[in-house]
Amino acid sequence: MTAYQIFEIASLSILLLILALDLLLVVRRPHVPSMRESSLWVAFYVSLALVFAGILFFVAGGRHSGDFLTGWLLEYSLSIDNLFVFVILIARFGVPRVLQQRVLMAGIIIAIVLRGIFILLGVQLIENLSWIFYLFAAWLIYAAWRQAFGPDEDEGLQDNALVRLLRRRVNLTDDWHGGRVRVQESGMRAFTPMLLVLIALGTTDLLFAVDSIPAIFSVTQDPFLVFACNIFALMGLRQLYFMLGGLLDRLVYLHYGIAFLLAFIGVKLTLHALHHNELPFLNGGEPLLWVPTVPTWLSLVVIVLSMVVATVTSLVARRAAVPVSR
Repeated sequence: MTAYQIFEIASLSILLLILALDLLLVVRRPHVPSMRESSLWVAFYVSLALVFAGILFFVAGGRHSGDFLTGWLLEYSLSIDNLFVFVILIARFGVPRVLQQRVLMAGIIIAIVLRGIFILLGVQLIENLSWIFYLFAAWLIYAAWRQAFGPDEDEGLQDNALVRLLRRRVNLTDDWHGGRVRVQESGMRAFTPMLLVLIALGTTDLLFAVDSIPAIFSVTQDPFLVFACNIFALMGLRQLYFMLGGLLDRLVYLHYGIAFLLAFIGVKLTLHALHHNELPFLNGGEPLLWVPTVPTWLSLVVIVLSMVVATVTSLVARRAAVPVSR
């Protein structure tokens, strides 16, 4: 067993243990986290990702470490969009403030499991169908257009088919019953709204994974690194939700930054596909080796700049639109 394989097993075991401890804290101590507590948790998970990258540098080299940092920042940037949806879903289902941590944590765990399955399927597709990169690229460019010019999240987000089916077929209570999923009410078994919101969060995140997983494959096709990037991006999402709070409403141009990022990754995947082309009707099935490829460092710069520019311009525009009281 190589040092890299040992690192894979050890790091995944530690991450799963941290997730389990985090879940235990949420279940045993339900509360609304303060700004300080949320900030400390976000700082902890960011530091953990940087430590992971540092150890990876010594175990597997600079390329793997650089790929992880780029992929993690990419997934973290795209997961900001998830926060907007989380805000809408939590408000729509009327989740009590004290239960929001538990709801988010459970939804994130569901999302990690579903994304793991999605990643394994994606790796198999890439290994057997190299032209899948063309489809990934086309989808990301479409997703960029939809992000920039599509309907607002609160206008375009509707209950998915599974949630609508449960509303019709399952006996649901009106009360949350302390966050329990199933209860006995009037001598009959019934499900609480917790079931609906968990399914909505998990399945909605999977829809976002349709954008983010192809994007991360533009950085690396190593399934371990792809999964690690997603875990680290999702682990800090719950605390980021409480830390940002009302700031999300001020980031009016963030969707343009995400749209630019998706379009950039779509172009990068197109160049990658052309560079490894096997389509018989394109250049006789031979790779177009003269086509340039986008280096990892450039992807890292574009990710950081797109998020910084979108955030700064949003805050400046918001400040200019709101008169300062004297």
